[in-house]
Amino acid sequence: MSDADQSALLRFSTDPIPVQKRVKSWRDVFGRRIANIDVEPLTDDPFHFEATMLAISGLRMGWCSSATPAVWKRPPDLVKDGDDDYAFIMPLTGTMVRTQCGRELKASAGEAFGILQTEPARMLAGVHQYFAVMLPRAGLLPLVPNLDDAATRLIPSSNEALRLLRNYLPVLRESRDVSDPTLRHLVSTHVNDLVALAIGPKRDGPIEAKRGLRAGRLHAIKTYILANLNDQQLSVGTVALHERITPRYVHKLLEAEGTAFSEYVLAHRLQRTHQMLSDPRYSGMTITDIALAAGFGDLSYFYRTFRRHFGATPSDVRHGISWMNERRRPDQS
Repeated sequence: MSDADQSALLRFSTDPIPVQKRVKSWRDVFGRRIANIDVEPLTDDPFHFEATMLAISGLRMGWCSSATPAVWKRPPDLVKDGDDDYAFIMPLTGTMVRTQCGRELKASAGEAFGILQTEPARMLAGVHQYFAVMLPRAGLLPLVPNLDDAATRLIPSSNEALRLLRNYLPVLRESRDVSDPTLRHLVSTHVNDLVALAIGPKRDGPIEAKRGLRAGRLHAIKTYILANLNDQQLSVGTVALHERITPRYVHKLLEAEGTAFSEYVLAHRLQRTHQMLSDPRYSGMTITDIALAAGFGDLSYFYRTFRRHFGATPSDVRHGISWMNERRRPDQS
């Protein structure tokens, strides 16, 4: 898109296109206009490809799937288009073999590699799914001065920045359009920084890139907490152990957001119980069962904090009664 300060979401699929026209349509619409690449199917089976693309503040991110073995390539005639982006490819399933500048890289699910758009390249892949991030070269060079060398290396699945990036990208896919300019800038910065940390020399990248690592870690911490709220043994220690960082760093990241670990956990446990009490699907569960399912072990503490937080008792919420309004009724005054 022409305006780097805007965002746009695009979905593309070959399914609605007649089988005999799919490859040509892909080349004319997706390949040439969006991804700046070409394709050569390796079988005579109906060509299938679908993608969700998000363009935001100069970045292009794609979640792609193909049921057709093919060679995806950027031939010399396309290199002349002036695109100098760095493509960061992360296979989710299958294996991909990338060839560029006489060097071949084989990447399996969980690993990653780069492609320089300024050089011809080809990528061999069977049935597969992958994430792709296209980043302007100018934004990466201050963080990774040896970008051309970095593109020759395979990024292992054990790379921490890669792991955080792979957790971060699905959230953006579900976010659809990001309308707030400040949020767009933050998203762009975080993705750019995580890619820089993933492809740069281990732990010696510029300090500016660490903000992306912090954002990725904070997202991973929050995701883990929300997925384990029902665990009464959930603690800052278990979160730190899972994320392979220190408990103090967990506290530090949450404090930077204006909250403490215990406050964050309590607020979301209370919110979960409120939602369950208001949802008819859980009408067969007792209030005690719901409190325990949300991770509360002390029922008196649950009742006390719930009433203080929502201004109503759990029973009031279950029956749709506003405690504050009930208090003000004339016949109860």
